[in-house]
Amino acid sequence: MKKDEKIIVGISIGDLNGIGAEIVIKAYEDPRSLELNTPVIFASAKTMQFFKNHFNSKINFFSIDTPEKVVHGKVNVVEVWSEPVKIEFGTEDKKIGEYAIKSLEAATKALKEGTIDVLVTAPINKHNIQSEKFNFPGHTDYLAKALNGKSLMFMVSDELRVGLLTDHVPLKDASNAITVDLIIEKIATVTKSLIQDFGVRKPKVAVLAINPHAGDNGVIGNEDDTILKPTLEKIKAGGTLVYGPYSADSFFGSNAYKNFDAIIASYHDQGLIPFKTIAFGKGVNYTAGLDKVRTSPDHGTAYEIAGKGIADESSMKQAIFTAIEIFRHREDYNYYSKNPLKKASR
Repeated sequence: MKKDEKIIVGISIGDLNGIGAEIVIKAYEDPRSLELNTPVIFASAKTMQFFKNHFNSKINFFSIDTPEKVVHGKVNVVEVWSEPVKIEFGTEDKKIGEYAIKSLEAATKALKEGTIDVLVTAPINKHNIQSEKFNFPGHTDYLAKALNGKSLMFMVSDELRVGLLTDHVPLKDASNAITVDLIIEKIATVTKSLIQDFGVRKPKVAVLAINPHAGDNGVIGNEDDTILKPTLEKIKAGGTLVYGPYSADSFFGSNAYKNFDAIIASYHDQGLIPFKTIAFGKGVNYTAGLDKVRTSPDHGTAYEIAGKGIADESSMKQAIFTAIEIFRHREDYNYYSKNPLKKASR
């Protein structure tokens, strides 16, 4: 792809009773937002017109029946469904969950086929999307199966990047899920992502301990001494700049995280609570490790403010910009990896 070509950003619309459509509309209301990318929303023109009217937006939608017919300079809407949809803001609705999945599946298909370049997903409700056909805890798990590669939830912002050894796993099962193979896989995924997706030449990665105070020499659990520490030493001996395990309770408050290109937390809340405290509204959920680029805002459906016109679109905008940046970094990485002499003479 040439540098002057616009990135085609596919957008799955998420839970229609939440704030997803509102933040998508706000992200593209300014015509200047179309200068660097072309959005393709997977929903229906009727549904998006409802949101336009509700939020008194001046945005104009361009209806297409397939993503292959995308028009640059327009906010495109692929007709995934044609029937009217009853929208009740702030309400959890199984039927609305079905529309969220229709949008996600259509957008993922386009991503796999290359008719969109990147995918940005608006928030879904993890409960109302469940069915016999769709039984994934969330976007990351679904895309891990739909696309190629080993997925990793990677929360990123300008000042902080946090990956997870275990993500949507009950806390009582987290320590048992952390194995030598998993640690090796996740650190390799984060390191490769930092290089190819973010342009970090020699990544430095910190790993947070499984137990409080890294187990205090076995007084508070032995997993850090028997699994995590020896595995990190083995990985570091192979040339990867990985450090830890660090006690999680003081790691962020002491600003130690600023010394590293990424942090790997042992379980979901250990990493996401400090991330959202530091970067909420400016952060992005990126699914690293896959052959395609997918990002999303760092928040959920926000039913409590849905339909009120007060949702902040900052994280959605950042998700769009981050997807574009990662796509460009990958282009450069793939080009120079195939043409090492070009890089040497640059």
